Amino acid sequence: MAYLAPIHRPSSVRHALKLTFLNPDEDCLVVAKANRLELYTQTSDGLTLQHTKAIYGKVTMLQKIRPASSRTDHLLVGTDRYTYFTVSWDAKAKQLRTEKSYVDTADKAARDTQTGDRCLVDPTGRFMTLELFEGVVTVIPILHKGKRKGAPEVDIGNLGDPLPARIPELFVRSSGFLHPRKGSAEKPRLALLYEDNHQKTRLRVRELGYAAGGSISEGSVDLIEVDSIKEELELGASHIIPVPAPAYGALILGETSITYLDDVSNEVMMRPLPEATIFATWEQIDAQRWLIGDDYGKLYLLMLLLQNEEEVEGWKLDVIGETSRASVLTYLDGGFVFVGSHQGDSQLIQIHEKSIEVIQTFSNIAPVLDFTIMDMGSRAGEGQTNEYSSGQARIVTGSGAFNDGSLRSVRSGVGLEDLGVLAELEHISDIFALQSAGKSEQVDTLVVSFVDETRVFLFSAEGEVEEVDSYKGFSLSDGTLLAVDAPNDRVIQVTSSAVRLVDRESEMLVSEWTPADGQTITAASANDHHLVLSVGGVGLIVLKIGDALQETARKVFGVESQIACVTIPAWTSEVCVVGFWQNAAVSIFRLDTLETLQTEIVGDQGSAVPRNVLLTHILPEQPPTLFVAMADGNVITFSVNTEDYSLSGRKSVVLGTQQANFKALPRTDGLFNVFATCEHPSLIYGSEGRIVYSAVTAENALCICPFNSEAYPGSIAIATAKDLRIALVDTERTTHVQTLPLNETVRRVAYSTKLKAFGLGTIKRTLVHGVEVIQSHFKLADEVLFKELDSYALNEDELVESVIRADLEEGSGNVVERFIVGTAYLDDDRDESIRGRILVFEVTPERGLKMVTQIAVKGACRALGIVAGNVVAALVKTVHLSNIFFAPKNIIILTQRHQVVVYAFEYGTLNKVATYRTSTAPIDIAIAGHLIAIADLMKSVSIVNYKKGTDGLPDTLTEIARHFQTTWGTAVAHVAEDTFLESDAEGNLIVLHQNVNGVTADDRRRLEVTSEMLLGEMVNRIRRITVPASPNATVIPRAFLGTVDGSIYLFALIAPKSQDLLMRLQTSMAKFVHSPGNMPFNKYRAFKNSVRESDEPYRFVDGDLIERFLDCRGEAQEEIVAGLGGGVDVEDVRGVVEGLRRLH
Repeated sequence: MAYLAPIHRPSSVRHALKLTFLNPDEDCLVVAKANRLELYTQTSDGLTLQHTKAIYGKVTMLQKIRPASSRTDHLLVGTDRYTYFTVSWDAKAKQLRTEKSYVDTADKAARDTQTGDRCLVDPTGRFMTLELFEGVVTVIPILHKGKRKGAPEVDIGNLGDPLPARIPELFVRSSGFLHPRKGSAEKPRLALLYEDNHQKTRLRVRELGYAAGGSISEGSVDLIEVDSIKEELELGASHIIPVPAPAYGALILGETSITYLDDVSNEVMMRPLPEATIFATWEQIDAQRWLIGDDYGKLYLLMLLLQNEEEVEGWKLDVIGETSRASVLTYLDGGFVFVGSHQGDSQLIQIHEKSIEVIQTFSNIAPVLDFTIMDMGSRAGEGQTNEYSSGQARIVTGSGAFNDGSLRSVRSGVGLEDLGVLAELEHISDIFALQSAGKSEQVDTLVVSFVDETRVFLFSAEGEVEEVDSYKGFSLSDGTLLAVDAPNDRVIQVTSSAVRLVDRESEMLVSEWTPADGQTITAASANDHHLVLSVGGVGLIVLKIGDALQETARKVFGVESQIACVTIPAWTSEVCVVGFWQNAAVSIFRLDTLETLQTEIVGDQGSAVPRNVLLTHILPEQPPTLFVAMADGNVITFSVNTEDYSLSGRKSVVLGTQQANFKALPRTDGLFNVFATCEHPSLIYGSEGRIVYSAVTAENALCICPFNSEAYPGSIAIATAKDLRIALVDTERTTHVQTLPLNETVRRVAYSTKLKAFGLGTIKRTLVHGVEVIQSHFKLADEVLFKELDSYALNEDELVESVIRADLEEGSGNVVERFIVGTAYLDDDRDESIRGRILVFEVTPERGLKMVTQIAVKGACRALGIVAGNVVAALVKTVHLSNIFFAPKNIIILTQRHQVVVYAFEYGTLNKVATYRTSTAPIDIAIAGHLIAIADLMKSVSIVNYKKGTDGLPDTLTEIARHFQTTWGTAVAHVAEDTFLESDAEGNLIVLHQNVNGVTADDRRRLEVTSEMLLGEMVNRIRRITVPASPNATVIPRAFLGTVDGSIYLFALIAPKSQDLLMRLQTSMAKFVHSPGNMPFNKYRAFKNSVRESDEPYRFVDGDLIERFLDCRGEAQEEIVAGLGGGVDVEDVRGVVEGLRRLH
């Protein structure tokens, strides 16, 4: 049974729309990213995200309508399941509200349109058309006043029932409603730019005739031909732009020309382009100007030139700048334009005179053509199963296409931006921030404690740093346990031998407290009014901070109750919290009497003891949280009742293998985040009513403190094993993307841990005198600097198809690391015996590329792998198994013009040893031991066994199992013993299992489907991961998936003990969690391809749905758990779901 959860949500933008949606007085921007809608408003700083919502379906259309009863627009959303629905904005609930539930327009007998779904509204606002299938236009009347008597007022402007109209034009490239010259008195006219049976481009205009139905009939609709342009249009014509008043007519965009059509006389005016290009999208600015984006990232301004204010005499086209390749353009007024891109970063730009300025960039890693996993961080800790693993995996993707192509490092976590290194210092034990003058809330002093000394650094307003030899009467010859600002312009220093209260202005010692009998202070904590000390490990002392230090309470524990840690909350002076060594307990004491209020055993005696405690407010409108760091790396949390200080809601999270040290970081809302330093530093923060633990990119951090100074506002100071630095830390987890722009398509990525480098297969496209020139390279890029090191150009018309890193045996018996590259030739005129090559590269000590050997092959080399030291090459129609032979070094002596030249030449050859023939064409391969799983273009997955020949017999590849269904495979991976994960071109995921213990040979040969569901995004690559799982793990992560839409998913297998719970939870959640449009969850996730369609996902759990349990209100959670049938309570389910969410 399988589990899937998103790590990086889709970032590709194909659809965007401006409308008045959130409130009647302000426009907003709706952006569709696969199955998510994002709502933005425009501010002086750019676009601000106001709301995001997942829907059950991939968005293929966006359109707006305005019902008469509404002050805001309604949003129509069309999905890839041939459904549409409308939503409005509920300002009170701040949520999307379904106005019209989903309408299914699927036609199983029809063929999908080849040029994408289109949704149009006629300029008079009477009809909407949907183009989903070839030869069919679905007409939806928009209800209005007229002949239809008795229509309720509330229905006016809403959508009626859809009616299909058939047309003979099958391959329609573009369409648009022409603007009527007589307003609503004319019937709407739909212009169709299509390709006829002779592959010629034509334009036809059809008039929409509609007859409303009655109570029995459903009405009728016709699209009657009224005009047909006799002239043959340019073959590359791709877009129709309807022209509004005063000019009317239409513009037709081609690759080499732009044509204007007069819709009255049917005359055309064609003007050639200055340079050939391929237009991709357009957006209207006003009645005479349009923005046009082309396939190469250029942005044009097209302006119609009129004479007599209404007669077109020509047009003017200017290049105003370059952007990402635009999939959609949306004009936002004031010269601002949103550039939505599928294959590059989306942008907010501002148009200036003949130029543009990029105001804001939205990171996009789509399409993920390939990716590699650099490291798994805490997911693969030796001997320790780290249940906490959020953001530890670093994934590097080959993203984008052509000019927008790049290498991107994706890591989800809390970002840390270094502002500067203060000094190279070692053996720092703790750091504290103070004010040198009490007139400001900002600090300017950093106290750095070592084992036997303290050093102080002062910061100026400009950021200049000075180390001082003395400070406020502090004892700098001792290590400092605590340094804090105190009321009345004073400051406190606690060392192992004394507590000093110093006047900040006069630097005079006001009061000093020392423990009796030469005892040692081992721990200290303070707020504005009290100081709590641990003396000698057995004594607990409370000092009141006033004009002097006054001891108000004392308690001595026995040797059996030695104190490990203490804390006093900043928000109250009623209690303090103490952790004890021997009995592994945490106790809450009254501060005035040190009377025990609560005691909780948090660990096993002698094995896990509390080492650090912190009591602070982290969740809004909820009780404070007590954090307890255990010596074994566990962090235990309790909710604290402020009435009687009772502890409840115990939860435990593994942060690492060593104790964590806590520091509270203030937020602007009066709450705190908690920074935990350990071998995997983490930020703990509140989000959506729960506590989130997220990795911080602060390797080797020993201790930190908040450092909100004038020069570095909102920053923190971090001490590592080698230095002291100032940095900015995010307040919560985000996805961090580091980019290496290559301006080429990064088609394949391989990573070498030993070389700390990437091998990249790239494709570069340039336009030279109107002709596309394609050049492919194999590049070497550095991991640390994220820059290109070397490049090898392939032959003309040769494209890289596959790249792997492999350990190969050298002729001397040594194992060496090599990059292997598979290619394909584009030109059909080449000798049929050579359709591609396999090249082997080594990386020289100078970090350059050197080709070791190459071999020509008879098919495009789609995939490569290594099995038993041999190279597996998936060629079109065939899978080859080849051996690499290295000949010994030869000395070749050549005589040239009285010179003797000695060459040491090492060479290798590839020798074919076995062959297996696939059904159509191999797309991907996955290797597990001697088994090779082959994803076929049409015939799903077959499993082949490699057997080395003995006694002079040849090596063999033998098919041992197959999935006997038609599936257009895109990727495959081995995820468990005899278990494989396959993705197909229609967005489905299938888990296949070979029953090796089957009774009959047919049972053993047939791959069984054990799980399947519709993901809704096409997966380009599946990479297996190996993660040690704890015995109590709910799921076991097995693979990462990268998709066309820029998503990265975590695939896991569900532990047998958790399968029933998660399946029942998904069923119960599906009943309570509704999507806009009221699309059923089971219909959304049910397997669907061109051959069959299921009713629900089969043994597959959608983590995105399961994790929304934490977002439900308490009453809803109780109802969901009640639907599970007993055996678990809400806290149990919350614990399971929180554990699942921490996985990613």
